[in-house]
This record gives sequence, structure tokens and C-alpha cells, in this order.
Amino acid sequence: MRASDEKIFEEIKADHEYVVELRRHFHKYPEVGKEEFLTAEKIESELDKLGIEHKRVAETGVYAQIKGRGEGKTIVLRADIDALPIQETHLCSYTSTIPNRMHACGHDAHTAALLGACRILSKHRDDFSGTVRITFQSGEEIAYGGKVFVKSGLLDGADRSFGIHAASNLKAGNIALVAGSNNASVDYFKIKVNGHSAHVSTPQLGVDAVYIASQIVISAQAITSRLSSPMDNIIVGIGTIKAGDTYNIVAQKAELEGTIRALTPQVRERTKVLLCDIACKTASMFGGTAEVEYKDYASPLINDKDATAEAQKTAIRIFGAENVITEREPSLGGDDFAEYILKVPGVYAYFGTANPQKKETTLAHHDSSFDIEEDSLIQAVSLYTFYTLDFLNNSF
Repeated sequence: MRASDEKIFEEIKADHEYVVELRRHFHKYPEVGKEEFLTAEKIESELDKLGIEHKRVAETGVYAQIKGRGEGKTIVLRADIDALPIQETHLCSYTSTIPNRMHACGHDAHTAALLGACRILSKHRDDFSGTVRITFQSGEEIAYGGKVFVKSGLLDGADRSFGIHAASNLKAGNIALVAGSNNASVDYFKIKVNGHSAHVSTPQLGVDAVYIASQIVISAQAITSRLSSPMDNIIVGIGTIKAGDTYNIVAQKAELEGTIRALTPQVRERTKVLLCDIACKTASMFGGTAEVEYKDYASPLINDKDATAEAQKTAIRIFGAENVITEREPSLGGDDFAEYILKVPGVYAYFGTANPQKKETTLAHHDSSFDIEEDSLIQAVSLYTFYTLDFLNNSF
């Protein structure tokens, strides 16, 4: 670590209590996607204290920027701010006070860490050139806010995008920065099956939508097991089936809902075509018809190679090579920071939040007792801060 790094790192550590208090505030008052009004107000209040101008994006997102000493490059920083519709079961001094609302994925930590980085970067405006664009993004859990920020034009012309995410499967102090696929695409699908009703005693006079739907459920799994390479890492998951009117009538309609997850755009599109083909042909084979509707929730999150290499150099310098993970299995969970990277080359970093001595910090994300090791917030603030300074100052 350079002498200038040590000075800033000491400032980050001195601000740790401030960041922890912010994180606990957000944890106590969680709000789900499109409803983060109080969260946005708190973010704006903290930005006001720092003299950082800001504006709302689509009611509950917040955009701000910090300009350096002169013209230069532009980097976009992102934190997601929404919680989940979960009743918290972990009792502590900052347990959620809102029924059926909980920060069970670490977004409270992301928000606090980015505000902590804003506090440091605003003090050091004269130490970098260019512009830091700051985005507190709403609705990540419902794959909403990423596209909203991109469509707003607030990422236009930027040179880099950077985001972070808590990781309960990494020990606190560890950082994962992996080039290429990190998270899967998320597509929702609905399959509507149309048959023809009849009395169950004369099934030959009807077209059984329940039977067709059942065959589609089974056949769809051939996409992953027989029609695709085992190396493709695909999920075709069907979560709901709704069908029929009553017990003694051949069902005339059925509806299936599910999701497709894939790590590359090519596999994603191929899987969607295969599912549609299977659904329609299966229905036709038994005398019915099927329609498939898709909703594109999130693209695959694929870290840019150059941006990842840059961030790895920063992390190794600040935290040591022994704490930086550069190879890690991708997740079939999605994250709409993928939309940022598609617009502006960027990298998504994962910071470890697990402390083996605190069981709740080792639980899976979205668990009702999920928590983090708060010392990891030092790494989170540092990642935002040092990568930003390094990129804008061409320090790699």
C-alpha cells in the first residue's frame, strides 16, 4: 500500500462507525422495490451533508455526481437499495421494524458503503480528475432499476461502471473479482395451454390441458439434460401450475410459470427457442395449443476483462493477493447490474461478509436470519474508493 493509500485507508477506518450506523438504519427501515421512498430520503439527507448535488430517478432511485479537479474520465458507481418481502427472524438492536420487510441480501450494506465512499471522495476532489457518477438504484430484486438508470441516459458517455455485492459464502476480508460470467440471466416465462373440456368419464371427447401441461413440465427438463451441453449451466425451472375448473371435468386450460437462467446470451436465446418449441409441439401432439410469453428480467452479468484486471490490481495492492479471489464458480442467481455493464464496460466485485463465529453471517442470502460481519464494510468502502481513484488517475 502506498503512503497516499494509507492516509485514505485511515480515513475510511475512522469513518467505520458512521457507515455501520447508516447500515443499521437502512436495516431497521427496509423498503421493497419501487417503494424505497424513506430510503431515498435518507440517502439524499446524507448527500446534502456532503454538499453533493443529487436528483431522483423514477421516484425512488437517487443519482448524484462528484467532479474532480478538472476534465477527465467518468466512472459510474452503483449500489442497490431495495429490501425483500421477508419477515426477519434474527433479533438484534437493528432488527427490521417493518412487518414482512427485510434486508436479507446485503443491499443495506451496499448503500451505506457507497455513502461512505462518497464521504471520502468528496473530501478528495482535488486528488482526481474527471467525474464520479453515483447511482443508488431501486428495485434490483425485481429486476427494475438497472434498466431504468440505463434508459435515463445517466450512464451515457461514461468510461467505466463499478458495483459491489455482499457474499455470505466468502469470509470477511476476502474479495472476489472474476472476469467473465458471474451471474446468470433471468427470464420469466408463462406457458398457456389450451385444450377442450369434457366429462372425465369420456376423456376422448376432450383435450386435457392438465395432461399436456404435465408433459411439458417433464419434457422441458430435456433442455438441460439432453438438448444442451452439460457445460452450459442452464436452469429451466417451473414454479407454478394452475389448471382446471373442478375434479370431474377434463381441464380446458392450464398455465405454467417459471424461469430460465443462463450464463451467456447465446445459451439464453437458444434455451428460450427450445422451450417454446417443446411447449407448442407437445400441445399439438395431444390436440391442444400452447402460447409462451417471456419477460426479460436481467441479462447475464459478464465482467469486462480489462475492468476486472484493473480492479484486481487495486484490490491486491490494498488488501494483499492472499485475500483476492480471481477464480470462482458463477452463480445462477441474477443481478441487474448486468445492464450497467452492457452499457458501460465494468466489473462487479463481491466482498466477503461471513464470520464463522457468527452463524447469521454465514447463512444464505434471502434467509430470514441473514446478517453480515460489519467489519467487512471497511473493504466495501475501500473497493468503491480506491478503484475509483485508480481508474480516474490512470494508476494501474
